Amino acid sequence: MTGLCGLMAEDIKTAQELAQHQKSISISEFFEKNRHLLGYDNKIKVLLIIVKEAVDNALDATEEARILPEVYVKVEELDKEKYKIIVKDNGPGITKAQIPKVFGSLLYGSKFHKLRQNRGQQGIGVSGAVLYSQLTTGEPTEVVSSTGDGKLHRYKLKIDVKKNEAIIIEEDTIPNEGKWKGVQITFVCEGIYREHKQSVLEYLKQTAIANPYAHIIFDSPTGRAEFQRGVEKLPPEPTEIQPHLYGVEIGMFSRMLHDSKARSISTFMQTEFSRVGKQTADEICKKAGVDPVTHPKRVTDEEVVKLVKTIKETKLMRPPTDCLSPLGEDFILNGLKKELAPEYMAAVTRPPSVYRGWPFQVEVGLAYGGSITEPRIMRLANRVPLLYQAGDCAITKSIMGIDWKRYGIDADKLPTGPVAIFVHIFSVWVPFTSESKEAVASYPVIIKELKLAIQEAARKMQLYLNKKFRSVEAAKKKEMFRNYSDELAQSLAALTGKKKADIYKILMELAEEMYISGDLGGEEGEPVIDKSTDKKPKAKKKPVGEGGAEGEEMEEESEGSEE
Repeated sequence: MTGLCGLMAEDIKTAQELAQHQKSISISEFFEKNRHLLGYDNKIKVLLIIVKEAVDNALDATEEARILPEVYVKVEELDKEKYKIIVKDNGPGITKAQIPKVFGSLLYGSKFHKLRQNRGQQGIGVSGAVLYSQLTTGEPTEVVSSTGDGKLHRYKLKIDVKKNEAIIIEEDTIPNEGKWKGVQITFVCEGIYREHKQSVLEYLKQTAIANPYAHIIFDSPTGRAEFQRGVEKLPPEPTEIQPHLYGVEIGMFSRMLHDSKARSISTFMQTEFSRVGKQTADEICKKAGVDPVTHPKRVTDEEVVKLVKTIKETKLMRPPTDCLSPLGEDFILNGLKKELAPEYMAAVTRPPSVYRGWPFQVEVGLAYGGSITEPRIMRLANRVPLLYQAGDCAITKSIMGIDWKRYGIDADKLPTGPVAIFVHIFSVWVPFTSESKEAVASYPVIIKELKLAIQEAARKMQLYLNKKFRSVEAAKKKEMFRNYSDELAQSLAALTGKKKADIYKILMELAEEMYISGDLGGEEGEPVIDKSTDKKPKAKKKPVGEGGAEGEEMEEESEGSEE
């Protein structure tokens, strides 16, 4: 007995010793040791990520303020593998009190809880860039902001990783003598500058295509590149929506019930979810065996499980889609034309669909020939280019699932001809595969919508290519006929006694009638643009559960097993 008590006392002592070493960590401390999760895993890539985070914030801020974006980017080499990055915009600026919070705290921002289309989602991006800069060079990030109040607010700051808050190194406010309003950020970090298919330059070029209303200037270590504005208007502004019941899970539903100020479970569903009426809310409660007038805080765990299960089995209205802001065919074609100058373009915007209760849409642009000499694939999510992890992305998998030869394009899984493929998915919550937001998750409904959009655009391109190839063949035959016409005219003149010149003229007229090259459309030197819409497919109504497009399923042309 004494030995057992001694053993128990020893076990207690060990547990107490272990408990002394257990403690929580801040999100900043976590990413300090796991920066690869944010994409900072090689020195060539980090320059792109920092520019991307700052430019994305600049474009979001200007669009929310309904200002045509003017963005200036500079990457300057200070020393071997040490660079200064400057990003400046003409947005509404950031108030003085918010600057340390926005740049000095990870997971601080306004977009995480907003259900509307945004480039940023998590509140990690730009503060993650501040953290990487101080980790690699030890230097603070400088932020200068003006909100149009006649003052410039300047901060130099770092992040206290233990507390996940800003350490202010310098702070001052000076008169703003000019009329500039916006934000300028200066980072000093380790990196390697290269110009290739995954570089800062390529990111800005694709950003200019996807945001043709933005004027972007880039001063790089190799010179200046300028991307002019192609259109003088902004796309429609998305509105904020409430979550949809199809997207709710047991834990989330339980938490929302506990936090709700509603006085009944029926009112809770009507006021805190999109497009749920009293009749639908009462029907869900009745099927789940829960009294609709039950107070949300009195709903048991067992009742929550029954309610969520019933929701999945109930036909609900689609969520509203005004939370999305499509670029539209005109913007896509304008962006492709001004940056790629192709000989042919086609664009398609699919109707909204739904995954896990979140509305999303897909847009595709195809460009052929002209300055395009090799295949290029542009993957974008919420107007942001995705340059890494292509093999893990639903967009790449969808492109690989298309039989491109069927549409007149040489391919070996991916196209090998002179074609550019622009694929844009946008949603209130894009399902990225990681925190670095470099690839889109392969939900079946997303793959389906991507492939249908690509196929529709490819059919348009096929019509053009068929006509182009027929014209080329006609021109070859005409040229061959002309090569033999002189000798044929001479022989016929000898046989008939008529003049050779008259016979040759008749032969040339005959060649023109027999081999008409056809009109490809467009003025000489201008790209051909195709915005025609194929015959609309029939729609059949059906109830939709988890992961489906709610309310209807489109009967589209398929490619056998591809659909």
